[in-house]
Amino acid sequence: MGQRKAKRGGRGGGAGVAAATAFVCAVGMSAVPERAQAAPREPTPGAGAESGTGSGGAAGSSLQEVHKKVQSLYRKAEAATDAYNLAREKQARQEKRIVKIAQSVVKAQKRMTGLRKRAGAVARAQYRNGGIPPEAQLLLGDDPESFLDNVTLARKGQQATRGLMNQLEKTQATLDRYAKDATQEWERLDSSRAKKAAARKEIRAKLAGAKRLESRLKAKERERLRQLEEEQQRQAQTTWLGSGILRKIGGKGTSQGVRAVDFATAQLGKDYVWGAEGPDTYDCSGLTQKAWSAGGRSIPRTSQEQWRQLPKVSVERMRPGDLIIYFKDASHVGMYVGDGAIIHAPRPGRQITVAGAGSMPILGVVRPDGVEG
Repeated sequence: MGQRKAKRGGRGGGAGVAAATAFVCAVGMSAVPERAQAAPREPTPGAGAESGTGSGGAAGSSLQEVHKKVQSLYRKAEAATDAYNLAREKQARQEKRIVKIAQSVVKAQKRMTGLRKRAGAVARAQYRNGGIPPEAQLLLGDDPESFLDNVTLARKGQQATRGLMNQLEKTQATLDRYAKDATQEWERLDSSRAKKAAARKEIRAKLAGAKRLESRLKAKERERLRQLEEEQQRQAQTTWLGSGILRKIGGKGTSQGVRAVDFATAQLGKDYVWGAEGPDTYDCSGLTQKAWSAGGRSIPRTSQEQWRQLPKVSVERMRPGDLIIYFKDASHVGMYVGDGAIIHAPRPGRQITVAGAGSMPILGVVRPDGVEG
């Protein structure tokens, strides 16, 4: 592939794209992983001169097994983070809806108060006339010349009274509907709160479990754990590149896509924090959402909703700014920046970085701006 520049709307590569190119070149162009980089068989964590301290729950397991457990816990936490973010979004929408309903109720109640005052005035007028209907008052009148005029006035009065009663009924029906809507929204709100709380509990449990496993490792073992993670990603990326996929990918980013990539590039090195949306920390979908907001597009908050709602394109047609969705449950997302690389927020304990686009199992690609090209 050589030192190709990323195609980003016709512009030269920025710092992020240069880093992406360097990364892709660093992992090698061969489809066969270099044996010198293969992970050797690992000793039991905590073994050796200090084996008496052990590794807690990691004792008796190879470092590769610990790596799998840690990765699994972080994956589950990331999936739960998507559930948490979705429940939080729903809660925010429901709270706004309840506020609007309350505002509408206040208006309807004011209208009802006014209508009741008018109805009371009509009732008092009838009381002053001895409760005699207007029709009877006309027949009992002693002024034949004004009879026809009074008939017209009586009819108008009847129409006004019927109109008043209809308005009262409609306003009361509106208030009843608002009450029903409010009850339903409160029930939905309670459900969203419960789902959010459950997701938060699961996230904290998974993160705590992963941290416990990692904390029981010695410093050298933790570093080796990081190396194992990177080695796994390098091998997956090398295999992906070996398929010749980059010869098929050559689209240029739109102006919006370029702005989104520039924003993501500016966040390199910031910490991953679950549920974070910036400006100092992000989770994976928080980063892509904010990046595309900077690009001028509003997209869903979670990677699962980004996968569900945004237009899909094939991997061969992707271009800088497109989002690559990873894993079968769509629990992770990264932004393609060109030259076979992405920018993403990996997981807790890691920073926003450049990685190989094929370093994780790809579910598919979505295009936030929806522009063909």
